[in-house]
Amino acid sequence: MLEIPTAIGYLRSDVSRARQPWDEAQNRSLAKRLGYTLTRTVVFSESTDNPIQRLINVVCRTAAEAVFVPNLDHFGGTVPAELVEVVDVITVEPEVTHARWAIPPDAPAEIRIR
Repeated sequence: MLEIPTAIGYLRSDVSRARQPWDEAQNRSLAKRLGYTLTRTVVFSESTDNPIQRLINVVCRTAAEAVFVPNLDHFGGTVPAELVEVVDVITVEPEVTHARWAIPPDAPAEIRIR
């Protein structure tokens, strides 16, 4: 039996504002559609000190395979390189996966099918 990978939702309350419940629902929905179990949502504000390192700490403690985020505005416009070093980052809008590593097209099938 295949193990269902876990994921974390992430958003900034100052970016979501009144849309926060909608953004959380969108993260959960995409995670489910892609086969992840979203175990929790981490919500920080503009006053949170070092939010990316704190998010990385949560990812490491929970052994999450991915972080779902409504869009890149929640990261200030770009995916933090230090986050992608430890976890896949998946945006809802547009739906894009920023993977920890690239798998070459000529890699053996057992590597391509993870």
